[in-house]
Amino acid sequence: MEKVKYLYKIVPLFFAVLCMTACEPEVLDIPKVEERLELKASAENITLDEEHLEDNAITFSWTEAREVSDDHLVSYTTKMDVVGNNFGSATAIMNYEDEGINSRSFTSEQLQNWANEKWGVAANKPFTIEFRIIAEWEGGATFEAPEVRTVRVNVQPIRTVVFNADKVFLDGSAVPGLSKVEMSKTLENPNQYAFLLDLEAGDLQIPVEFEGATNYIYSADANDQLQDGETIGIKMRETPFAWKIETPGQYRVVVNMQKATAAIYSPATALTPKSVVWNGGGGAITTEVTDLWMHGAINNWGAPIKMSCTPSLADPQVLVYTGGRTGKAKFIVYGGNDNDKNLAYAFSSPLTAAGLRQDITLTLGKVNDLGGGFSGENRNSYITIPTGTNFLVFDLRNMTILAEKR
Repeated sequence: MEKVKYLYKIVPLFFAVLCMTACEPEVLDIPKVEERLELKASAENITLDEEHLEDNAITFSWTEAREVSDDHLVSYTTKMDVVGNNFGSATAIMNYEDEGINSRSFTSEQLQNWANEKWGVAANKPFTIEFRIIAEWEGGATFEAPEVRTVRVNVQPIRTVVFNADKVFLDGSAVPGLSKVEMSKTLENPNQYAFLLDLEAGDLQIPVEFEGATNYIYSADANDQLQDGETIGIKMRETPFAWKIETPGQYRVVVNMQKATAAIYSPATALTPKSVVWNGGGGAITTEVTDLWMHGAINNWGAPIKMSCTPSLADPQVLVYTGGRTGKAKFIVYGGNDNDKNLAYAFSSPLTAAGLRQDITLTLGKVNDLGGGFSGENRNSYITIPTGTNFLVFDLRNMTILAEKR
């Protein structure tokens, strides 16, 4: 009995569905448009030519699109971009093509510049461009679907030497041992590399590794004779370059990637710590400055605070303090707790134009002049280290001081 009731409910629904299906209008296929537009590139793979920058590196050509009624006007638009950018408005190179023009070419210089400046392609990295042409119609009584074609081309860029480094080394026959020596970044400047080592007579190379490639530093004038103790301009190239080391001994090598300079100091021009003379309780005292002590309000004029400064690898007269103490102080060269602490040579605020004492407050990130001496005016001038400072650079060769928060 239950089955009969169930069928009684289902049968009317079945007939209703049949009626609805019978009433649906017939679906007609839209006639397929026979497209004629064809696009091709002059090559699938190209290498940009540094020696012929203004010559065409790639040419794209196309045929005319299909013919439609005379009431329609056809226009052609081309776009080019790096694969992945999807022809974005900020990156695509777009052109409205004149009637009767069926090709567009691009030079090595154009592609190289767009890759570096517009498309954000990393230096020396191969990339793939895609070129698209769009044919569209306007006017007429009917809508005409556009024709679109796209091709891709692989590009090897012009190799450029980037003045940057992941690692900097010392190598060549002048470097003892079987392997090259990695230079260290200086504490005060991460864009500067330095190293102090014993060299033998021979050739000294400075290889630079950056993003997996190795290039070599060379003097801007390509002179391989050592300019002992002089700061010279430098460049980089793919092939090795070496300076001639004639006298064995301890050498200091400094490379500043930011300024594109280098200096090599032989034993004859060796850099030494700053030396100062002052009058202590027992007479004249000569001090080689390898560390400093804070004295003044910062320690309530009590026991001087040893700063444990780190001399720079690039120059022993550059001292770096990272202790983080702030306040009003002078920086003396003697740390004893006797009366000489009040007589010691002090690096402090520069004196006024009249030669009188004064106090200054450092500004974070700004290089300030530094004074020094053991007169009463020097010893009673003070510098305030601002709150937040955790990095002080004393350049005693050029008498400057820099406070930073790192």
